[in-house]
Amino acid sequence: MSVHTNTITVYRRFERTPSDWVLAFGAVPTGNVCDAQGRQGALDPSIRPITASCRFAGTAVTVASAPGDNLAPYAALEVAKAGDVLVIATNGYRGASIIGDVFVGMAKNRGIVGIVTDGMVRDRDGLDALGLPVFAAGLTPNSPWKNGPGSVGAPVVVGGRAIASGDVVVADFDGVVTVPLADAARVRETLLGVVSKEAEMEQAVARGVDRPGWLGDLRRTGVIVDVH
Repeated sequence: MSVHTNTITVYRRFERTPSDWVLAFGAVPTGNVCDAQGRQGALDPSIRPITASCRFAGTAVTVASAPGDNLAPYAALEVAKAGDVLVIATNGYRGASIIGDVFVGMAKNRGIVGIVTDGMVRDRDGLDALGLPVFAAGLTPNSPWKNGPGSVGAPVVVGGRAIASGDVVVADFDGVVTVPLADAARVRETLLGVVSKEAEMEQAVARGVDRPGWLGDLRRTGVIVDVH
């Protein structure tokens, strides 16, 4: 380990989204959660599942890490609780991995349910064996330093999305979606209607419906114009 030369600032006090709300968000596809937020909320699709296991729901513990350095993520292990998701901002650094299977193994032992980063990771086989979902921008065997600087618990931007510790983070094969803690109650209520409507459409398809009825309405109002 190299000599530490910079400070890691750790903010330990933040409010987490209630666990029953997190479970509600995690019980549905990420697309439904986006629909309940005005069709928004997903991180940039460059952040994709690295592991075969890719579904989780939890509360964010945010990390800002210097390029090619993972001292801050290690410091975050002391802050994270069971049910949390580590969200690691690297400003999109591609020159070295931010974490590997040793770190992820410790995170799993801590009770962390998922890891999201806009940086790179390594040890794909080891990550898959651990079964903890990891989303990242890609893979590289280059390893990081442990010098800092960085922070834990402060707001970050990952995948074009502003994220604060305590926010909801949900993921599946389609990608990662966040819900700000301040909006979680409202979005949770909206989600009930989204799920109900989605179920109605799926039932219609199962009955054999082959096109939506609103196509005819749009034709009658001139939005869709047939040319013969």
